[in-house]
Amino acid sequence: MTVFSTPKRIAAITALLLTTACSLAPDYSRPQSPVPNAWPTGQPYEPADAPGKPSPLQGPDSWKAVFRGPRLQALIAKSLENNRDLRVALLNIEVARATYRVQDAATLPQLNLSGSTTRARTPISALGAQGASAGASGSSTKGITYNSSQVQVGVTSYELDLFGRVHSLSQQALEQYLATTEATAGTRLSLIAEVANAYLTLVSDRQLLTLTQDTLKAQQATYDRNKRMFDRGSSSALDLAQSQTAVDTARANLEQYTRLVAQDRNALELLVGSPLSEAEIEGASLDDQDVLSDLPAGLPADLMLRRPDIRQAEHTLKAANANIGAARAAFFPQITLTGSYGTASAGLTDLFAPGSSAWSFGPSISLPLFDNGKNQANLDIAKANRDIDVASYEKAVQTAFREVSDALAARGTLDRQLAAQTSLVTSSQLTYDLSTKRYDRGIDSFLTVLDAQRSLYSAQQTRIAVQLSLLENRVSLFKVLGGSETAPATE
Repeated sequence: MTVFSTPKRIAAITALLLTTACSLAPDYSRPQSPVPNAWPTGQPYEPADAPGKPSPLQGPDSWKAVFRGPRLQALIAKSLENNRDLRVALLNIEVARATYRVQDAATLPQLNLSGSTTRARTPISALGAQGASAGASGSSTKGITYNSSQVQVGVTSYELDLFGRVHSLSQQALEQYLATTEATAGTRLSLIAEVANAYLTLVSDRQLLTLTQDTLKAQQATYDRNKRMFDRGSSSALDLAQSQTAVDTARANLEQYTRLVAQDRNALELLVGSPLSEAEIEGASLDDQDVLSDLPAGLPADLMLRRPDIRQAEHTLKAANANIGAARAAFFPQITLTGSYGTASAGLTDLFAPGSSAWSFGPSISLPLFDNGKNQANLDIAKANRDIDVASYEKAVQTAFREVSDALAARGTLDRQLAAQTSLVTSSQLTYDLSTKRYDRGIDSFLTVLDAQRSLYSAQQTRIAVQLSLLENRVSLFKVLGGSETAPATE
């Protein structure tokens, strides 16, 4: 019969107990989707994409397939390197990863090497009658001096995870870490979209500024002509005053767009994370922006696996589910092992001599008998937090469905709205030209010209705004469909 030494017995018992650990966490199942199984249909929406249609939204750099303009690509790439919010999000991943490693380390025993040497003196009077007798028979010694040295390798307070408490806490930390990575992916996705929208807004306001400058020149020229006609007595004071009104309106708009352009640039520089040269943003117009328009939309079930915010919500839910297991395990006994093995002697020279081995093994058990409802309250809290996270997950799915539906409705109408607005600009320009000719011939009053001029300027402004909305809708589709943070559609 094989006889194990005491340290080997301890190791064998520990290994046996480790293999019997179980988990009290409830089985996880993804909540039922609270949204329809198909996107809305009808007049505002374009026909659904054909199944199996290839998507450009694949891979971490898929945004380059959507935002294809070189100037915009350079700005986005620069923001991914310099944006401080993204840096904080990436550092939060490091914190979450380290937190998980700390918690996961508790699932395995931790060995500690310790060594000590002690020299002490004890008075004879402190040793009692027997010590005093020994001192009296000895000589005039008033105390005993002794040495003690030891070296040990031991396990300190290792919890046997029989009911899965430590494992549940480790699983919770892992899910929280994964949720943090998804939050960072969402931050990255939002940053790309924000940089694109900020750049497009800057381009739009610069176009409006240029349009206002041209309009002001035309209205100033009209005012100067009316002033000359008024001085000759061939124009009324009303015409001159109306002309001055148009000039002043354009001047006010000029200052407004000058301010907006400066603020747009400041906002873009904050997102990019560094100053921008004029060469990086100059000379662009909305007509030049190469933003992919044909972004496919998948099914809601696929969307649930793609968007970072939904994946984050699901990892948070899984963490809450694991926490229930830890709360349930608190009702059961907690067994802790403490043990060590090493050598001990009265002097350093004999520390490793034969017969100097020393060991200790001290298991302890703690069974909750009466805690005034503390463990039950903790379990109730864990279950309530899980239910909260279920509702948060379902709300994230509903929000995603609404955002995609809104973006699809806009995609189905903005192209037609832009075409109609472009036609309105053309007809307004024709109306203005004809009214100017009729005024020059004395057929119409200057008020007709002024109304036509205002209508043309308003139509041109609205066309730029609609064009901006069209491009922003493509950016929005990129974001709400998961963008470059698209994950594989797997369970």
